[in-house]
Amino acid sequence: MPTATEAAPDGVAPGGGSFVLLSVGQVSFIVAYIWAIGLYIYSLVLHRRNRSPSLLSKAHLSNPDIESKSHQELEATALINGEKGSNGGSRVTGVLQDFWTTPLVRCMLMDQQAIMECSDTLLHMVEFGSILVWFFMCDRTDMFWQSEKGLVLVPVSVLTLVALGSSLQPVRTPLLLNRPQTEEWKGWMQVLFLLYHYFEARELYNAIRIFIAGYVWLTGFGNFSYYYRTGDFSIGRFCQMMWRLNFLVIFCCIVLQNSYMLYYICPMHTIFTVFVYACLGIAPQLNKSPVWMWTKIGLSFAAIFVLWDMKPVFYTLWAPFDWLVGYTDPRKQGGDRLHEWYFRSGLDRYIWIWGMVCAYIHPHCMKLLNAIEELPAFRQLTVRALVLSVTALLGWVYYVHIYSLPKLEYNEVHPYTSWIPLTLWCVVRNITPKLRTYSMRLYGWLGCITLETYLCQFHIWLHSDIADGQPKYLLSLLPGYPMLNFALVTGLYVFISHRLFHLTNELKDRIVPHDNNRCLARNIIQMLLLGVFVFGIGWVLERTVVLHMI
Repeated sequence: MPTATEAAPDGVAPGGGSFVLLSVGQVSFIVAYIWAIGLYIYSLVLHRRNRSPSLLSKAHLSNPDIESKSHQELEATALINGEKGSNGGSRVTGVLQDFWTTPLVRCMLMDQQAIMECSDTLLHMVEFGSILVWFFMCDRTDMFWQSEKGLVLVPVSVLTLVALGSSLQPVRTPLLLNRPQTEEWKGWMQVLFLLYHYFEARELYNAIRIFIAGYVWLTGFGNFSYYYRTGDFSIGRFCQMMWRLNFLVIFCCIVLQNSYMLYYICPMHTIFTVFVYACLGIAPQLNKSPVWMWTKIGLSFAAIFVLWDMKPVFYTLWAPFDWLVGYTDPRKQGGDRLHEWYFRSGLDRYIWIWGMVCAYIHPHCMKLLNAIEELPAFRQLTVRALVLSVTALLGWVYYVHIYSLPKLEYNEVHPYTSWIPLTLWCVVRNITPKLRTYSMRLYGWLGCITLETYLCQFHIWLHSDIADGQPKYLLSLLPGYPMLNFALVTGLYVFISHRLFHLTNELKDRIVPHDNNRCLARNIIQMLLLGVFVFGIGWVLERTVVLHMI
């Protein structure tokens, strides 16, 4: 049974007390958090005073057309749209024409109507900030215990798999690699990935490497499918993807004072998403030509070979971004700051391209499956048996000669072989219409929040005894009772992950419009200016405290 010990945060005083010297970023976050709380409470007071619901329960910061029945709101709408106002003023054009009439600025100016309209958004901001405060309490203070990792993986895994496996549900059409199926795939991979971290199950290392490759494969497959099918290369859609991948992690870096590369999955998915966007978004009119499409895919392989397999090129390219993707393990001071980024991204540098290939040939594979299903029953059985036999043989060869390699040797061949088990899984999972028709709903639900569960695990599930360090311990709310603690901490962890998924999307819908570039540019400028303003306040306060201590 693991023994719980108190977590030792930074700044433990010799006398037993503790102090925490906050960074400028952390002080700035506190300022913004208190501001949001104050405005939200004020909005409740205003609602109670008026005894009427908000005119707009969801005031979208990304929507310039704010509907209201009051003369003031109609005037603001006219100004936002650049129309002539009631005073006969001239029409104003440009991105900044409605800068002062957006809900954000009006809230900053204490416009009561705007504060009432934005009450829901303010609530989302307060909840988001409160969760980050909980992150800090769990991972940067000595309020809770930490315990050693122990290997009770098998019983917990069995219980988890039984519980999740009881949630089968049918899908509408048995499409190859349909959305519920890919979400389910992400879900069960994430469960095993998390249990691997929680129970220090090092014997699963090679399997975890395949699972991470599976996530990157799905990045290539999903993004290619969307862009190729819709032709939607709008900057709004791209910014929404970047928001989804990086909004939460940016605040984790600020509040917890961690490096971006500590959460290496985020920069990996970000860069490979950008690559997919560039592959299809450059000369998109050529995407419908098979010759040009295969040429683009071939050029992607060549580009990755040059950028990653030629190490000097990689370091030359990324050296200016050392501040972003550089990382030094605080337990191993010194060394190459770009090594972690080179190693992590290099392991899966090709698999996203294979995901694009699979997405491109997806219609042809679907036609092949339909042709098999039109055969007589006996011939169907024969063909499927043959396919499964070949799949099993290839899987056995892969397991014996590649998967069973020791960790370091496996890492050498992983970038060139990870496509094999992923492709074999896709074949087995989709071999019959029945298998394609059903998916496990609970796994699918977890698959939707994989990014949040990945980030949250560092701070409210696991525990690190050092800032910017990999978590080596478990968060313990019930010391001495590992199974009960696992159940309690996991329940809170999954609940908070789901709330963060919801909050990230809600705030994205309000701030990052899909098809209004003017509003997007305006909102970006406002966010940057607000960030600079709040950071300036944080700097002044932090300097004041430091000088007072001196």
